Amino acid sequence: MKKLLLNLNFQVIAAILLGVIAGFFFKSFGPTAQTISKMFISLITMLIAPIIFLTIVLGIAGMSDMKKVGRVGGKALLYFEIVSTFALVIGIIVANLVKPGADFINTTKVDAVKLAGFQKAAAEMHWVDFVTHIIPSNVFDAFAKGDILQILLFAILFGLGLSKMGEGGQTVINLFEKISKVFFNIMHMVMRLAPIGAFAGMAYTISTYGVKTLQPLGLLMASVYITMFLFIFVALNVVCYLYKFSLWEYLKFIKDEILLVLGTSSSETALPGMMEKMEKFGCSKSVVGLVIPTGYSFNLDGTTIYLSMAVIFLAQVFKVPLSLERQVMLIGVLMITSKGAAAVTGGGFIILTSTLAALKIIPVEGVAILFGVDRFMSEARAITNMIGNGIATIVIAKSEGEFRAGELTEK
Repeated sequence: MKKLLLNLNFQVIAAILLGVIAGFFFKSFGPTAQTISKMFISLITMLIAPIIFLTIVLGIAGMSDMKKVGRVGGKALLYFEIVSTFALVIGIIVANLVKPGADFINTTKVDAVKLAGFQKAAAEMHWVDFVTHIIPSNVFDAFAKGDILQILLFAILFGLGLSKMGEGGQTVINLFEKISKVFFNIMHMVMRLAPIGAFAGMAYTISTYGVKTLQPLGLLMASVYITMFLFIFVALNVVCYLYKFSLWEYLKFIKDEILLVLGTSSSETALPGMMEKMEKFGCSKSVVGLVIPTGYSFNLDGTTIYLSMAVIFLAQVFKVPLSLERQVMLIGVLMITSKGAAAVTGGGFIILTSTLAALKIIPVEGVAILFGVDRFMSEARAITNMIGNGIATIVIAKSEGEFRAGELTEK
């Protein structure tokens, strides 16, 4: 019983139920719940810039290994971009068809002046402004303002510059790796407060918008799960068929890792096991060593599906119009911001917050609405990420002729 009470998933579920009750019976608690929710979100947003900067820099600086394997690195990145883009498009199409956030709230309960500002920003968003804004005039100002796109550009350039130093840059890389671990430790501590954030977010949502909001949140959650299910068993299954191996045999082979991720909500926990399993499955050690770790930063299919659907959902909630052109721009932004998604619990929520901050067309505090159900979608994200990375490794190994019949025979 004590172990159950200490389980974070159980705590979040209990907090959500208590939040619903508090929001329904104590309407006056709404403003206080909103304040608590904002404080929790602030704890997360303060970590966004350093975590994404360090993740991107270390990812690019570590790509010096690509020089040794040549085409493998290029093929892996190309595959990641194609599949991730496909995942984003699927998420956006489903979100537009299902429209889970269309009937979420009574617009009279939203700050009309503030919302009008976001709607105006959406209407005035153009490609030229977006592209020119990416380049910061002052790097420190970009960090101070938390402008994630400018930080990403600087991180890419910094990583490239660091990679050109070769062995001379190893000291900096080692230092950044240690600093990165510090920030991840802080994130783990912050996520222990997730039950409080979930309670406050749900209490505020129910007290402000009413109990009917549970229906669209449930619809969003169901839509995300169904979309990821279709992505795995249709889209990725087609990839498996083209490269002549069985998706079902692959899934059975990594069932232990799937269960581990299901219990921890983090694909990172299965990283060592996945690398070992992929070698046993038949992929060469060199391909596994490059593709799996790189995929944990650049091939997060589940996270990208969730991000695309969550942003569209919030746009529908706040009645922010997103034309086809702006949704294409959204795909571009998500392709960038999703690369900084940490493969740990809460990573998708962090990137969602940073994406809204980058777009500046949807209220960032809107993520409080999603936090109550975000935890329930983290398992689906993590499992989809892990399955996608394993398939990517097999595809690259087969395309390079570095796949042998391992413990399983080919289809």
